[in-house]
Order: sequence, then structure tokens, then C-alpha cells
Amino acid sequence: MLLSKKSLGIVPFMFFLLCFLLSLYFALATVQGDYGMVKRNQIQSDMVLLDQELAQLKTKVSKLKNRTHRLSDDFLDFDLLDTQARFILGFIKPREIIIN
Repeated sequence: MLLSKKSLGIVPFMFFLLCFLLSLYFALATVQGDYGMVKRNQIQSDMVLLDQELAQLKTKVSKLKNRTHRLSDDFLDFDLLDTQARFILGFIKPREIIIN
């Protein structure tokens, strides 16, 4: 007989040890791996922050679109034009006082 009684006890032990180590590896990969739960939570929190930033940028874009529409050839807002001319070109009326 090639295998003794002593070596027969080691084979099942090695098998269960291997199964345990593989299970431990997969459990760790489930939690800490590239597609694990920790990474998923981090991605979800980043997604919330990026959604908030997107909402802010959409608001800013809509304000800029409104402003450019008000200065377009089709629709001219004289108050906005006056404000922009005063700010950019430094125009003031003779009776105005500038406070910084």
C-alpha cells in the first residue's frame, strides 16, 4: 500500500485548509476588491457629490443662457446693457458716486 494511515489523515486536512483559504480569499475580495462593497460605497458617495455639482453647473448654464439671450440682437435688455457698459468700460453718469 502506497499511502499509510498517517498520510490519509493529512489529505482531508489539506483539502479543508485549501477550501478555507479560498473561501477567505473570496470573502476578502467581496469586501475589499475592485468590485467590492467598499469600492461600491465610495463610488456611490462620489456619484452623489457629482450629481450636486452637475445641478450647480446646470443652474449656472441656465443663468448664462438667459443673460446672453437678454444681450442678443433679437431681445435687448437696456438695463443689463447699461450695467455691462458701466462695469466693462467704466462709464459713470455725472451725478453718480462710486462706492467700492
